[in-house]
This record gives sequence, C-alpha cells and structure tokens, in this order.
Amino acid sequence: MSATAIEILPVPSSSVSEIPSLVAGLRASFESGKTRPLSWRRAQLEALLRLVEENDDALVAALQADLGKPELEARAADIGQVTIEAKLALKNLKKWTRAEGAGTVPLMGKSFVVREPLGVVLIIAPWNYPIGLLLSPLVGAIAAGNAVVLKPSEVTAHTSAILAQLIPDYLDSEAIALVEGGVPETTALLEQRFDHIMYTGNGSVAKVIMEAAAKHLTPITLELGGKSPCIVDKTADLRVAARRIAWGKFMNAGQTCIAPDYILVEESVEEDLIAELEKSVKSFYSGEPRDNPDYTRIVNSRHHERISRLMEGQEIAFGGATRIEDCYIEPTVLRNVSPDSPIMQSEIFGPVLPVLRVKDVDEAIRFVNQGEKPLALYLFSADAAAEERVLSLTSSGGVTINGTIMHIANAKMPFGGVGPSGMGAYHGRHSFETFSHRKAVLRRGFRFDIKMMYPPYTEWRTKMAKKML
Repeated sequence: MSATAIEILPVPSSSVSEIPSLVAGLRASFESGKTRPLSWRRAQLEALLRLVEENDDALVAALQADLGKPELEARAADIGQVTIEAKLALKNLKKWTRAEGAGTVPLMGKSFVVREPLGVVLIIAPWNYPIGLLLSPLVGAIAAGNAVVLKPSEVTAHTSAILAQLIPDYLDSEAIALVEGGVPETTALLEQRFDHIMYTGNGSVAKVIMEAAAKHLTPITLELGGKSPCIVDKTADLRVAARRIAWGKFMNAGQTCIAPDYILVEESVEEDLIAELEKSVKSFYSGEPRDNPDYTRIVNSRHHERISRLMEGQEIAFGGATRIEDCYIEPTVLRNVSPDSPIMQSEIFGPVLPVLRVKDVDEAIRFVNQGEKPLALYLFSADAAAEERVLSLTSSGGVTINGTIMHIANAKMPFGGVGPSGMGAYHGRHSFETFSHRKAVLRRGFRFDIKMMYPPYTEWRTKMAKKML
C-alpha cells in the first residue's frame, strides 16, 4: 500500500453518558474476584496474543491508513511489541505472582511480600504507535489481575475502530473495555475513580491527568518525551553513527518519543557527520522519499503545519521539502541552529534534525544538563572515559551507547522517564509491578508470646529493650 493513501475518518466516539456505568461494571467484576485467578489472567493473555496474530494484516492496514506506515515498521515497531510482551508474561506469570520471602526478625515470625492487583486501571495511549502503546501496558495490567479501561487515540481513527471491534471479540468484556473518542470522552473517564492511570503522550495533557487523578488520590504512570539529545564525538565511526541516527530519527517520520531530537557534535567532525547523514537518507529512501513506501507520513495537517513552522528561518543542510496535501515532510537536517531558536524549545516530534556544534563532550554534557531531563540520551563514542562521564553526569530515562532507540527493545529492562519526561516505568516484569501492589505480610505462630512486649513497662523491661534495640 502506498504511504500516501491516507483516508481521513471522523473522530470515533463512545457514549459519554454510559462511561460511569461501564466503569462501575468493571469494578463490580473486579470486586467479585473474577480477575484474580492465574487461570483467568493466562486465558486473557493467550486471547490477546491470538488477537494480534490472527488479525495482523488488518492491524497493519489500519496503521497504514492512519500513518502511512511501511509494513515492516508497523509489524516490528508497533504490533511486535505486544507479541513480545504477551509471550514474556505467559512464560513468567507463575514466577512473578509467587510470594517473595523478606527474611525474618528473631521471635517475630515469617515475613513475605505478595503481589495483589490494584483494581480498575485506565490506560490512555497516543497516536504514534497506537497498537503497541495501548496493548503492551494491557499485558502488564492483565498479568497483575486488574480490570482495565483502554482509551486509544482518536487521531488514529482506523486503528481505534479496529481495536474497538476486536477487543470485545477476544477479551473478557466484563473486565476489559475500550472507550473511543477525544476530549469529551477522556474527560468523562477522568471523572471516574480508578486505582491506577497510565498515560503516554505529552506533558501538557499529563498535567491535566495528574490534576484529575489527584482528586481520587489515584497513582499514575506517565510516559512522556522531551528533547532526547544525541552526542557525537570525534572518536565515533561517523558512517555507522550517521546510519543509526538517521534510522532512529526518520523511522515513523520522527514521530517517536525516543527519537533523537537534536545532535551535539564535536565541531571537528560536524561537516563529515552531516555528509554521512545525507548519504544514509539517500540510501534508505532511494529517489524521492515522498514517493517511497518505506517512509511514513505526518499524522495530520495540524502537526504538519506545526513542524513546518519550526523549520522557518533555519539553515537547511539537506531536505526541507514539504507537501501538506499528503502530510509529507522530507527527512531534513539543519545546521548552525541557535539554542534559542523555537525548534530547540520543545520536542520536534517530526523528521527534522537540528545539528549543533560543541567543543567537546564536556560542553555537550553541560548543554544537556541546562535543559529538562529527556526520555532518552544517545552517545556515539569509542572513548570509554567519555562514556563514563556522560552516564554519570547526565540524567535521562534511558541510554543507548553507539545506537538509537534499541534500549526500548529489551522487554527485561524498565522503560520510563525521569522528571518532565515521565514517572514510573513498564515493560516485562516492570509492567506487572506497575499494576500491582506489593503487600507486606508477617505471619506469627501462637507458641512464643513475649510478655515483655506488653505493659506494664517496668524498669527491668525497659533496660532489656534498650539492650536489644
């Protein structure tokens, strides 16, 4: 399917008036104990796996209709997340849910920690990876034994529609429900009491969600974004570095929360790096990227206009072509970018890559630390000392050394932000833990009952206690 064949659907919606009763019904199911048995959790995870495997072609078609995604990217970077997470959870469910010993205190009894489900949880997903970022967290929520409300993005209407059709066909509708829609429906959801909310998206919406959650003292997990820097020093293999940066940046047309947002390059290799970036883009998208089915489109005209405005007045090293009719922006690299320019003030979330010169890695570290903590940081260097300085002196949600994006691929590592780039983490067991409460339990017997614990607190008992404590 051509990347330009994007059909616009009306904004999907569910009935706002039915949302309170829907959430109440899910809570009744949870309180009945239905979601707690491992047999139920396993059955739902197996059903979710079948949903993805049996409908993969239809899911790919929806992603192509919404974003013009090439099939390989749709399968590997979006749908594939769900398969990996579900299989990992099924393999480890018994181990994850097993009581965990916590040592003993003499004469006090046996201590252990048990995981219990939180209750009814809400998962709000974005539009850039609308399947993976909705259903991957669902895996952890199910594995932990929760009832779940899913809220896909209304921006990717085709994907929302097919998920709304498939979820009730495969999963237990008494415990797992999907609500379509935009601001009215999300607002109605946030008025309900949940036991946990997970949101992936931008910081401004995250503040609204935090405010709504505070009214019910609901804990939240936020997966946000920010300006993820890419540091390149003079010891890096520039050909390899450029190829890996270009792949990470221009995949999904830059609409990835951990895409490299800008490059800080040691000034002595700036020209060579830009030249290698251009070679990489030409090799990825031979001919015109506009006509290449391997290159994604911007999700809609509003985002196209936003990104185009950020390019105004900038010096273009290569690229720069735009076409609003099919939401196309060419892979673009900018040079001589001022740190004070508008494009450096917020996350770009598009296929435009500013390049800024620095004297050395230490100047790059200072630059990164002047801004907000990013979701990801990338370093290209063969210098072990430089790597150690970057890792120890900067803070970010995650790091890939001599690569981009790939740290998210290991489901055994936590994925999450820090500070403005998010709070909490998920993936693999970390998802299970996010949607679980770790309950401390002490079990005592009846044989030993230490009388000195009880009043009257005589002088002798006080002296003995002081010696023991």
